[in-house]
Amino acid sequence: MTATLTPPAADPAASVRAGAVPRRRTRLLALPEVRWAGAAAALFLLALPLQLAGAPAWIWGPLYALSYVTGGWEPGWEGLKALKGRTLDVDLLMVVAALGAASIGQVMDGALLIVIFATSGALEALATARTADSVRGLLDLAPATATRITADGTEQTVPADELAVGDTVLVRPGERVGADGRVLDGASEVDQASITGEPLPAAKEPGDEVFAGTLNGTGALRVRVERDASDSVIARIVRMVEEASETKAPTQLFIEKVEQRYSLGMVVATLAVFGVPLAFGEAFSEALLRSMTFMIVASPCAVVLATMPPLLSAIANAGRHGVLVKSAVAMERLGRIDAVALDKTGTLTEGTPRVVDVRPLRARGLDEVELLTLAAAAERPSEHPLARAVVDAARERGLDLPAAEGFMSAPGIGVRAVVGGRTVQVGAPARLLAEAEVEVEAEVEAKCAADAGGDTDGVVAALVRELEESGRTAVLVVVDGTPAGVLGIADRLRPDAAATVAALTVLTGTAPTLLTGDNPRAAARLAAEAGIEDVRAGLLPQDKVGAVRELEGAGRRVMVVGDGVNDAPALAAAHIGVAMGRAGSDLALETADAVIVRDELAAVPATVALSRRARELVVQNLVIAGVFIAGLVVWDLAGTLPLPLGVAGHEGSTVLVGLNGLRLLRDAAWKRAAAEWTG
Repeated sequence: MTATLTPPAADPAASVRAGAVPRRRTRLLALPEVRWAGAAAALFLLALPLQLAGAPAWIWGPLYALSYVTGGWEPGWEGLKALKGRTLDVDLLMVVAALGAASIGQVMDGALLIVIFATSGALEALATARTADSVRGLLDLAPATATRITADGTEQTVPADELAVGDTVLVRPGERVGADGRVLDGASEVDQASITGEPLPAAKEPGDEVFAGTLNGTGALRVRVERDASDSVIARIVRMVEEASETKAPTQLFIEKVEQRYSLGMVVATLAVFGVPLAFGEAFSEALLRSMTFMIVASPCAVVLATMPPLLSAIANAGRHGVLVKSAVAMERLGRIDAVALDKTGTLTEGTPRVVDVRPLRARGLDEVELLTLAAAAERPSEHPLARAVVDAARERGLDLPAAEGFMSAPGIGVRAVVGGRTVQVGAPARLLAEAEVEVEAEVEAKCAADAGGDTDGVVAALVRELEESGRTAVLVVVDGTPAGVLGIADRLRPDAAATVAALTVLTGTAPTLLTGDNPRAAARLAAEAGIEDVRAGLLPQDKVGAVRELEGAGRRVMVVGDGVNDAPALAAAHIGVAMGRAGSDLALETADAVIVRDELAAVPATVALSRRARELVVQNLVIAGVFIAGLVVWDLAGTLPLPLGVAGHEGSTVLVGLNGLRLLRDAAWKRAAAEWTG
């Protein structure tokens, strides 16, 4: 047995760094949209105080003009290209509206409109670039090189993308697997959370499948390549995220659904208000003034503000309570969901394995404290997640851990150390029992059976089976060659998980679905605790996307809540994607439409309820804006509406709908939203 054991890694920090997902970031000023928006804002901020201070127009006028040019040329150009394709783009209308405001002396108002519009475009460009960064960073999970074993047994370092199906590669301890394949020789434990989402490393031995980009543990593996680099699971995840982002129908805010018709109608009507009176002999200046007044009072400023302030206020309020909603579009979409799909590990659960059962064997004479003390002392030098769970459990109980000597680790088996003069082994029950000598096993079983009243089925096997059937990972503790007890380790359900599931059921009318790459037994146990009946376990990323599309194919608007790389394609494909922020992968955080920054699952239904309240205010504001616009337009066409009064009425309606939307900024709005689903 000692021949198969290896000492612990010399640099624990190196293992942590090796497991980190590479992070790429596009520089802010590398985006032209950001540079132009920044220049427009800077020029506006220079001109405004000069104008307010009473400086001559020849000083602040050119600054405003430059602000118009720097912030408006790109959207104006895009609008002209859209016009060439016979589409009236909102970009062009905003620029025309700004120029129209300047033509009647509202230079500052037009410049402010340009700056706001340019800033919005810059933020959209930045969000797109950051998503692309994360997708490219995901490709860095797969190593650039791999060690290929030739036919004569020599080793060659080759680029990973040159590996062909049938090649044999060597994966050393701590390295990432270079290609999708199957283990030919060796035993180890591989962290494949980036692919399956499982919280614990998976034991690998000959015949088991491994994936490119997953992190090998302490054993060496020989792997036969079974897929080309372009067809690996990691590459397919990247393609699925990109395809889902491209094919996902562009979402439009409520008012944008009538944007084209309204914009065309306003342009035609403005030209008519100018041209018809002019044709019947009205003075040019009077016709121009009437048409400009009409354009101002009929412009959709109040209508646009009817939509944005409630949504932006909801975004700000959610942000103060630990929820980052990335856009008004995302906030509007949240309120329309009618189905929810939840990831398990790191979403419904805490994402950290914990000791939940300590079962000593009475035949050994150890109680729970002694068993846990010996196991934790032996596991303390180990870096394995299960070992950390055992040590954390001992520390939570305030146990003093004696020093361990002669620590050794066996991949796929467990650890061995001498603690207080006793040899302690902790690891996989089947492997440890298989290595025990027959006569020792027989002696222990006889003692256990006698103590249990003649049970000859094997106390250890019964305990292990009981724990595994309840979704636990069983860990056997052997002291001086004889089994002393079994530990049950599991990922723990979040304290607010059951309440959140119940709340989402009330909000959507149907219970959430659980989508997980974890094993069916563990998934079923957690789902039962959380109150979920529809459980889909053992899913790869493409399977999660398939489940989401199945729900959407039935006419549902699906919200997916997840945290891992393996959740990113489903987050992108869903009607709305929400990522858990504490342990969420870069790709999940960038792909999602909203991020739960404080990692409080209960914030999800509260945000949905807040979104629905925002949509109610949008409808209220549209009614207010419509009444004002209709009244002012009729006055201008049927009589003579003074320009100052038209501007006052237009601006007054704009202010009114803006203030109505800002009601969602108050903390009381969040409290009402949070209380709505609990009541």
